Amino acid sequence: TPMPFFARPIARGIADKAMQGFVGPQLQTHLEYVERELGAYQWFASDRFTAADIQMSFPLEAAVVRVADRVGPNIRRFVERIHSRPAYQRALEAGGPFELGR
Repeated sequence: TPMPFFARPIARGIADKAMQGFVGPQLQTHLEYVERELGAYQWFASDRFTAADIQMSFPLEAAVVRVADRVGPNIRRFVERIHSRPAYQRALEAGGPFELGR
């Protein structure tokens, strides 16, 4: 059911504090780790494309869209490599485009 209008500011305040105090710093820590790893290797399992890359593609695509200011160049290049893969292009043709809006 919809939240009562008077409770929305309270819920928003709680959510904002959780983002600032826990989620935001953890997200930054994890993105920095991924950025470093992708600086050393082209893919997650060194220079070989594996299922790990497929698994990580969606959260990193979401990060590029939703927290673009926290995403480094190695992550951006990884997402570009994923997007350029023929299988990814075929999947878009079959399923249609998708949007990871804000």
